[in-house]
Amino acid sequence: MEYIDYYKVLEIKKDSSTDDIKKAYRKLARKYHPDLNPNNEEANKKFQQINEANEVLSDPEKRKKYDRYGKDWQHADQFDAQQQRQSQGRGRSGGGFSGFGGDDFSDFFSSMFGGGGSRSSSRSPFKGQDYSSELSLNLIDAYTTHKQTLTVNGKQVRITIPAGVENGQKIKLTGYGAPGPNNGPAGDLYISFNISEHPKFKRKGNDIHIQEEVDLYTAILGGEKIIETLNGKVKLTIPPGTQPDTTLRLKGKGFPIYKKENLFGDLYVKWQVKLPTKLNTQQKELFEQLSKL
Repeated sequence: MEYIDYYKVLEIKKDSSTDDIKKAYRKLARKYHPDLNPNNEEANKKFQQINEANEVLSDPEKRKKYDRYGKDWQHADQFDAQQQRQSQGRGRSGGGFSGFGGDDFSDFFSSMFGGGGSRSSSRSPFKGQDYSSELSLNLIDAYTTHKQTLTVNGKQVRITIPAGVENGQKIKLTGYGAPGPNNGPAGDLYISFNISEHPKFKRKGNDIHIQEEVDLYTAILGGEKIIETLNGKVKLTIPPGTQPDTTLRLKGKGFPIYKKENLFGDLYVKWQVKLPTKLNTQQKELFEQLSKL
């Protein structure tokens, strides 16, 4: 696997703080996001590297392993175990041991990954590196199960996105990561969803909240109003004397529950009573008469 300098990818220094990493990632992710760079393979590749770099450097344990082992950081535990076994072996044979250095370190990596070193004695398979990617959806997209094609590490991956995914949710696609060394299993692909807000429908879990205007006369006298929902129009009855901010619950008219067929959250409609403005003389007189009753 080719070595990628994650610090260089995020344009930060090796002693950068966690906050520095987060700020750099957000800045570059916005710059190279596929939605802003359609049909730009170079920007897409850069975006994948940015996500990969953030996945590693934002995690203290992964960052520690990466700083020590570079591109082979995912196999740090195996390296440490092998190093310990070799240390114990040399101790039993009476030889001193003070860690790897120079050629010994190279031979150690060769033995772990089947290189051509003369001391190679093990070609154990290891799982390949995991990949991370971000996929942007709008709320309407997330409402229905649909298919999308992603470009991951130069390859086209067609996935099915289940209805009901949430903002920030991650899903794992097994075997879509990097090939495993020595014929080991491929890594996995982790996709996180970034769902943009809708100007009208506000999602809270599996429920949807909206605000609808109703004129003063209908609020006082009662009536009906047709409103839009995520799956069509519905006619609602407005009782006489409806107060401002009165909330109506429509069961099962909310968001689909993730991977639960035919189960939905609820829709909450809050009535906003709209007061009349610029009343003419006759209207003012009528309101004055009402105020005296």
